[in-house]
Amino acid sequence: MKKMVFFLPLSILFTQACLQSRTGSKPKQKIVWQPSHQTDTGKDFSEAATCNAIVEAAMQTQPSLREYKVWSLGRSGYHHTDSGSNTKIAHTSAVMDGLISGYAYELAESNKKKPQVFIAVHNNGGTNRNAVWGYIHYGDPNEMHNRELAGRLVKAICVVTDMENRGVLLDSTTGRNDYRCATTGKLSFYSLDENVNSAPYRVLLEIGDNAASRALLTNPIQQKIIGTAIKKELVAWLRERK
Repeated sequence: MKKMVFFLPLSILFTQACLQSRTGSKPKQKIVWQPSHQTDTGKDFSEAATCNAIVEAAMQTQPSLREYKVWSLGRSGYHHTDSGSNTKIAHTSAVMDGLISGYAYELAESNKKKPQVFIAVHNNGGTNRNAVWGYIHYGDPNEMHNRELAGRLVKAICVVTDMENRGVLLDSTTGRNDYRCATTGKLSFYSLDENVNSAPYRVLLEIGDNAASRALLTNPIQQKIIGTAIKKELVAWLRERK
């Protein structure tokens, strides 16, 4: 008995090929996540652990983008890989015994990826507020877009938690430590400085307080909820810009 052979119309084959091409191709946007590597913040509290869990949850949330994590924790050959402030020269731009810092390593790795969006994730401390803060770089060419993105991410986190929305602030307003942007001369976050970080869109999130928000931040379920909320809002923002 002869086998029957059926031929699909060219129009259907063309449509299928287009769909396969769309679903199989990687999104153009590159995203870099920078969880805090600080393990010395708060009693019996690891900011590195909580922030990394949030970032991992975000990266695992669909849709999958071209996402990368830069993290110095556990790496040798650098100084301050598990501690240090993002606003202190000694912990960021300084070279000690011929070694660059963990922060410098992370930013160098990020720049190699040439991301469109850079998101740093930290926890605050000493505020006595169960809240979320967004930070952007003072005098940045994309300050308006960074402010919008940071504001949306902060709001998205507050919607799925009981944390207070403290809005978006400029990194020059913190008044802590001594790292300054070479362009403006203002105090700034090393990770957000355009002279250090080449990503066009850069935000830093301070999620909760290591004392006031301890129960929430150390809860794996809440970590996943926060990470998922950040990713979904980021994707929405990317789609709108596209």
